[in-house]
Amino acid sequence: MKLAVVGAGWAGLACAIEATRAGHVVTLFEAARTPGGRARRIDATGGVDGTPLDNGQHILIGAYTATLALMREVGVDPAQVLHRMPLSLRFADGGGLQVPAHCPAPLDLLAGIVGARGWSWRDKLGLVRAALRWQRQRFACAPELSVEALCCALTPRVRHELIEPLCVSALNTPAEDASAQVFLRVLQDALFGGRGGADLLLPRVDLGALLPDAALRWLVDHGATVRLGHRIQSLIASKNGWRLDDTEVDRVVLAVAPWDAARLVRGAALPRADDWLLTAEALRHESIATVYASAGARRLAAPMLALRSHAAAPAQFVFDRGRLGGAPGLLAFVVSASNLPREALEHGVLQQAREQLGLANVEVLRTVVEKRATFACTPGLQRPAVRIAEGLLACGDYIDGPYPATLEGAVRSGMAVARAIVPATAPDRREPNARR
Repeated sequence: MKLAVVGAGWAGLACAIEATRAGHVVTLFEAARTPGGRARRIDATGGVDGTPLDNGQHILIGAYTATLALMREVGVDPAQVLHRMPLSLRFADGGGLQVPAHCPAPLDLLAGIVGARGWSWRDKLGLVRAALRWQRQRFACAPELSVEALCCALTPRVRHELIEPLCVSALNTPAEDASAQVFLRVLQDALFGGRGGADLLLPRVDLGALLPDAALRWLVDHGATVRLGHRIQSLIASKNGWRLDDTEVDRVVLAVAPWDAARLVRGAALPRADDWLLTAEALRHESIATVYASAGARRLAAPMLALRSHAAAPAQFVFDRGRLGGAPGLLAFVVSASNLPREALEHGVLQQAREQLGLANVEVLRTVVEKRATFACTPGLQRPAVRIAEGLLACGDYIDGPYPATLEGAVRSGMAVARAIVPATAPDRREPNARR
């Protein structure tokens, strides 16, 4: 099959690689000059001492099996480019929860709860009971339930210091608006899925070096065509397939953001694509801001620390990029699901640095705001389907599936779509008595 993949984000790269491995003739289009989509390097020399900066601070977890396998496939060793550490939601003052290393799930979570600093026995027992109840219920709940409603019986300390930071980091949606069903799926895979599933994997390199750069090299080496800086203007159904600008192909995969996919689908004037368009265009989006700052020669107590967050203190986490292979003193403050103006963001982050980290002389270097970083993962959300029309498919972290808008969700979506691409007239070679 001649296949066009539009978009070289993590979903598009995964799709192109899997399709190439399956023997398809792949052309990958990307409007930008830099691959990676919403997880990419934006400035090769923008940080302290020329440290590359990304469009946002991203993390992976041990349960991201598809993403880690794809990295190995293209020649990236996760052990070299990722710093692995047990799940930790510790604050600078030592409070909070940390899961111990080298302990099988779910005993590691139990040990982390028992050893949580600053928590009363009421806090700990309430969380243990809730976790056991979720496990007995096979991590299922009513689709209309929010995370806040799911966890309403937990103590305020557990909600504020564990549930809310976990929810906003995993779903990028505040607990009062977030889907409990999706949240439980994340907990199941991370905390109850096996040894190391909840481990945090913090990038030691920029996001381009983490996967996209190597993925492009792999594609070129395996015969795929890569066209960076080419924004597809028109998508037209032809007699034998599809025409994208000046390129004729058999199948098309739209691996771009939902609003860009909708632009192309609307322009194609496809019959019976209205439902897909309505679903894609109804998605609500949440922002993520990353405030890069310099703390001089100061180092944090850990590569990643949780921050106590409220309206005037917007950041939920801070990362010490100096401890992760970057320039000393380079910090990245992450603000999820916030619509504060840039000036208010920076003022609040600097105040958090002074009051919670004890850093008096912190200078903001750059603030990067992805206004539509992810879709809002709300209860009962209807997400667009994979199939748009005959021979026209979509992949991405927003496509219908069990995961929120994460790198793993994007990679899994891309790989699944590639595996579903078959000729429309492919013969059915099953034996007659096997037909159903």
